[in-house]
Amino acid sequence: MGREMVRAPVLAAGGIVLRREGTPLIAVVRLRKRNEWVLPKGKLDDGETPRAAAEREVIEETGHDVSVHEFLGTLVYESGGRSKVVHYWRMETGGEPAHDLMDDVRAVDWLPLDAAVARLSRAYERAFLTNVGPLALQAAALARPARRPKAKHPAPDKRRGRQLVVTPPSFGISIGSATARFDIPGDREG
Repeated sequence: MGREMVRAPVLAAGGIVLRREGTPLIAVVRLRKRNEWVLPKGKLDDGETPRAAAEREVIEETGHDVSVHEFLGTLVYESGGRSKVVHYWRMETGGEPAHDLMDDVRAVDWLPLDAAVARLSRAYERAFLTNVGPLALQAAALARPARRPKAKHPAPDKRRGRQLVVTPPSFGISIGSATARFDIPGDREG
């Protein structure tokens, strides 16, 4: 017949998971099967949204409950002869693990950004985290609740009900290579 069937890309989602400490730490997971260190992620279940899959996969792979924040970007690469498209969100967790790790994961390490990048086994994940990691840390820093001194007197009525709106930084990075492509929000060239 001469025509090859076009195989649909594998859709996956995950997180750049932060744990706030003196220095913010990022989760990397060690896979049991290949003994590789990777960012927590996994395939979407039928009918599942990428955001819901990202949260589910991160909980399964890190054992931590997480809060999901802004979308950080998409990593596209070849895996097993198919394109894999992985959407990532910034996530945060605190405290101890709340769940057992899934069987596919041997260990979870929490490392500062540079050490997390160095630990990753796959070059395309190292390049992705090198670029979106600082954005995730900056967004987390902006999201920290502002500490205000307690007011001695109640605020006038006209001021009640106003809300402070913090806009995340503009993400304008475009990166490409022969093996991976990153789509980061705000990219106008790609």
